[in-house]
Amino acid sequence: MKYTVKYKKIIDWYKSIMERPVTISLFVLLCLSVLVLSLSYEYYKYDFYEFWGQVLAEAHGMLFDIAVIGILIYWLNERGQKRQAIRTYKDEIEDFRTWQSEEAAFRTVGNIKRLNREKIYSIDLVDCYLTRTNLSHVVLKSANLNNANVTHANLIECNLEGARLNQTNFEGSNLNQAFLKHAYASGASFKDTYLIKATLQASFLIRSDFENAFMMEADLRDAYVVGANFKNANLYKADLRGAEGLTIEQLTQANTLHQALLDDDLMNQIKDRHATLLAR
Repeated sequence: MKYTVKYKKIIDWYKSIMERPVTISLFVLLCLSVLVLSLSYEYYKYDFYEFWGQVLAEAHGMLFDIAVIGILIYWLNERGQKRQAIRTYKDEIEDFRTWQSEEAAFRTVGNIKRLNREKIYSIDLVDCYLTRTNLSHVVLKSANLNNANVTHANLIECNLEGARLNQTNFEGSNLNQAFLKHAYASGASFKDTYLIKATLQASFLIRSDFENAFMMEADLRDAYVVGANFKNANLYKADLRGAEGLTIEQLTQANTLHQALLDDDLMNQIKDRHATLLAR
């Protein structure tokens, strides 16, 4: 029984020591110092100056090694922490995906902005709930927002170049001066949105809904607008030159085409049949 108690105390002492890495390091340093100094005693005693010179030379080399290794370890540690942080932000976005609540929306946006600070722009936001959030000036180049709910949100000067926005709902949102060049927004809803001076050049807007949208001075050059709905849209000074699939039937549904830029054939048809759209 007595031996059992002593053995348990030794085990507990060993565990307590193992939980203190600084103490272990100091103990190891002390043991090695005693060993090295004892083995070097004869050199100190009989040829101190020459031996001390060699020690100093080795010390200089050691300092150089420590500096190089220290910088390398610091760099690797920083990269590791950065990768871990990025992974954490993406995991949190995944956790909140499809959760339709105000908390989920704002926490998702927080993670998007943190990823932007790490220069990560191509973010998976499929089915995310982002309603009534502030994404102004955020960069989402090549991001995937298919089927996302971004209604009544602020996306002023948001960069969505090359982003996937198929079936995305932007209804009631503010995308003034947003950059959607080469975006894929087939079936997206821009109903009642503000797209003033927005760039939608060469974007895919097949069957997209722009009903009641404010698209003054919007750039839709070379965009694919087959089946797009422009009912009551304000296209004042909008640039629609080269738009693929654009028909006079779509244009006549607009609220105004005053000073809009159109291809010659469409412009001539509008002047002949619906000149009032160009005047108001």
